[in-house]
Amino acid sequence: MMIETTRRTLTPLFCGLALCFCGQAAASMAVGWWGGAWNCSIDGRPARMKWIPVSDTQGSCDGDTCSSSSGARWKGSFSDNGSRWVSLSNPREGDRGGLYFRHADGNRWYLPKPAGNRTVGWTTWNGQRYPLSCWR
Repeated sequence: MMIETTRRTLTPLFCGLALCFCGQAAASMAVGWWGGAWNCSIDGRPARMKWIPVSDTQGSCDGDTCSSSSGARWKGSFSDNGSRWVSLSNPREGDRGGLYFRHADGNRWYLPKPAGNRTVGWTTWNGQRYPLSCWR
């Protein structure tokens, strides 16, 4: 009986430790040229953009059995001309290394892989494209 109790007590502890360590490792393994802070110009206005890797670890326990999956995803945000930060989502790398993503308003944006530390792409608003350039 004592062994059974100890096993049940330690199982969640080990699962919790595994989730903790795996989550930190996974977030640090996200790769992409777009990661970090960028200065931008959106249709001639100053703006800022940032992408940070975050842990996408999930886990659950069913009695004595615990499972987890670890991964990472990018969390993006954008500030247009000093306005509040809004989320950028669904980053997808294109065939040539460019980045497609969505602005908080649902519009699709694109930045090609940079030449040096600069990239020039586009945003969309009401079906029209507008220039977006970013550098660091």
